[in-house]
This record gives sequence, C-alpha cells and structure tokens, in this order.
Amino acid sequence: MQPIIPILFAAVVGMGHAFEPDHLLAVSTLVTRHDRLGPALKDGLFWGLGHTTMLVLFGSIIIFSRATWLYSGYFEAAVGVMLIGLGIGRLLDKNSYQSFQKPKQQAGFAYTVGLVHGLAGSGALVLAVLGAIPEPVWAVAYILVFGLGSVLGMLAAVGLMHLPFTQRMRLGKRLRASAVVLSSALSVGYGGWLVWANV
Repeated sequence: MQPIIPILFAAVVGMGHAFEPDHLLAVSTLVTRHDRLGPALKDGLFWGLGHTTMLVLFGSIIIFSRATWLYSGYFEAAVGVMLIGLGIGRLLDKNSYQSFQKPKQQAGFAYTVGLVHGLAGSGALVLAVLGAIPEPVWAVAYILVFGLGSVLGMLAAVGLMHLPFTQRMRLGKRLRASAVVLSSALSVGYGGWLVWANV
C-alpha cells in the first residue's frame, strides 16, 4: 500500500508542473487569441489532455519495456522548435494585434502542442517515478494522476494569463501589441535556448 501515498500527492505535483516556463509560453500563444474565457479554457484543457495522453502512452512504453534509453534530449529540442514556431507565428498573425478578435477554434492544435510537451517530459518523469515506485502498474497510475493534475494546473494558469486580454480590460492597440511582441519574443528566445541546450 506504500505507493498510494506518493500517488495521492501526484495531482499536486502535476499542478505545479503546468506552471513550468515552456508550458506557459506555449499555451499563452494559444489562449491570448481569445477575448472570452470559455474558448481560452478549452484550449488549455486540450493542451492538458494532449500532455497527459503522451505522458501515459509513452511513459507506459518506457515503464513496461524498461527502455529508459528512449529518453532523449532531442524531445526537449523539439519543444524548443515548437516554441520558436509558435512565437514567430503569433508575431506574423495580424489578428494577434487586434482587440476582440474571434479566431477559429483550434482545439486540435492545442492538443497537438500538448502531445509534444508530454513527449518531452515523459522520459524524465518516468525515470523519477521508477526510482520511487518500482511497480509498473502503480508507476503508470502515478503518471496518470500527475497528468490530470497538470490539466487542473493549466486551467488555473489559463484563467490568470487570459485576464489582460478580456474585453473588460480593454487593452489599447499599443499595449496589446507590446504584450504580443513581448510574449512572442520570450517564446522564441526560450525555445532557442532549449534547442541549443539539448542538441
């Protein structure tokens, strides 16, 4: 029954995991396109589901096959490339600078972004979990609860980061453009650092 104790805390750890810089930067490029909280939360939810899906699937492969060699820094580099692409894409998107835009729903795209993040994080997570929970079934249970916790954490993060872009805040064009440029530059810069550090 010992593995139950760390599993109970897995959701809390997962919630904290959602606030890592690469996660926040990627999701911010998605949710700040929305003026209403509902669609923004939907993107955050699908990011979290994609993240959890990959954690569980890829993590299970590593756990049951004991193929810890599958963990690679190239997965982190892939996240870096994605962050660069998201940042540049947002800079070039004219709708990013307009107030009260109504972008198309992009749940599938948000889910894909989450999948890439889950792939990058699964190897390190599995290695850490196996050190504390050697039983494969319990280890997978931990990862699942951890992933669901990250979904809750991301929903909370989306609610906070979306506030400046709501209609009530009514950001001026210059201020909104400055926020877009700053967040995009951070995404490109951090993504470049991830690529440089992991290739």
